[in-house]
Amino acid sequence: MKVVLKSATIVDASSKHHLKKRDVLIENGTISKIAVTIPSSEKVKEVSLKNLHISQGWFDSSVSFGEPGFEERETIENGLKTAAHSGFTSVAVNANSFPVTDSKGHIKFLKSKAEGNAVNLYPIGALTVGSKGTDLAELYDMQNEGAVSFYDYKNPIANANLLKIALQYTQNFDGLVQSFPFEKSVARNGMANEEVNSTRLGLKGIPALSEELQIIRDLYILEYTGGKLHIPTISTKKSVELIKDAKKKGLNLSCSVAIFNLILTDDVLEGFDANYKLLPPLRTKEDNKALLIGLKDGTIDGITSDHNPIDVEHKKTEFEHAFFGSIGMEGCFGAVNALLGTEEAVKVLTGLKSTFGISSGQIAEGSKAELTLFNPDENWEFSEKDIVSTSKNAALLGTNLKGKPYGIFSNNQLELNK
Repeated sequence: MKVVLKSATIVDASSKHHLKKRDVLIENGTISKIAVTIPSSEKVKEVSLKNLHISQGWFDSSVSFGEPGFEERETIENGLKTAAHSGFTSVAVNANSFPVTDSKGHIKFLKSKAEGNAVNLYPIGALTVGSKGTDLAELYDMQNEGAVSFYDYKNPIANANLLKIALQYTQNFDGLVQSFPFEKSVARNGMANEEVNSTRLGLKGIPALSEELQIIRDLYILEYTGGKLHIPTISTKKSVELIKDAKKKGLNLSCSVAIFNLILTDDVLEGFDANYKLLPPLRTKEDNKALLIGLKDGTIDGITSDHNPIDVEHKKTEFEHAFFGSIGMEGCFGAVNALLGTEEAVKVLTGLKSTFGISSGQIAEGSKAELTLFNPDENWEFSEKDIVSTSKNAALLGTNLKGKPYGIFSNNQLELNK
């Protein structure tokens, strides 16, 4: 395949063409020429789009698809279609399925389902058998099969010794352990941030303390054991401070924040809309501000959409009974770009690649073409017609966004939105 991207503004701080408008010729999946203008040819597919910008392909570190077991929520095929539509060339898929992804056979299944797709699927293996928190899963075998990390999705590691052993064991093969920051004995049956709004609305609270206690414990264990630890989706001001101090000590530590916890607060719970029932819960403006500062100073390594499709039966119900979670890929860039601006948005949407061992090629002649195509200046309101996912549980519905993906070029395939 030969494709030329016409008059594309290149957003890649590592490239000599950064913020310059160029034609980019791609041949057989490789960038063969970058120039001010490249003559048209009948043999080359020409892509000319309004205000076209390109960057290194975006990566989402926390995506859930239903398959296997919950195909009514999202199939792998449609999930990858949603990722391409949303500008992601790579996604790390959580062990949030039935059966849980806890063996090399399950890793092999996920990879086979994504074979030949434009989007790269990187499986995350469960840390423990069945994500039950009792026995370590076959981590070494899963990594050899292609797992990029080990994580019991949204299930905290209650047993401190188990985390200690996991961090020690994975050092033998440079494995990445994730620990969800949630102390269940403190959070109990909470549904929303423990603050003024939860009290006023009569919702059981999840205190910030439940997140921060778990992080403090995990950081002590990491300092003792060594190894690589990723703390997904932090949500409080104190969490940012704890991680910042730990990084100063030189610990091999990374963390992410979900887009919802950056732009929404628990003020939206007024209408008891279960789309806003999230874990971690939406917190306060003070927390939003601290998370934003943490992103800008590098304490937080990147943003995730924390895309989690939930079927109607388990979401469109009373707030108390609804499952936690929201889809997020479709509106993620528009929300991040509106908040941070284009250069910073690209930085935080690619920042977790190195953490998960995913290569990030420069936009340069001779480099593999793994690109996201987008218009950073389009203003729009996220509505149900913008949802590509099978499930419609979107916390960003009604949000004003800035910037829209056109699609991706990856694995020698051009996927453009209709």
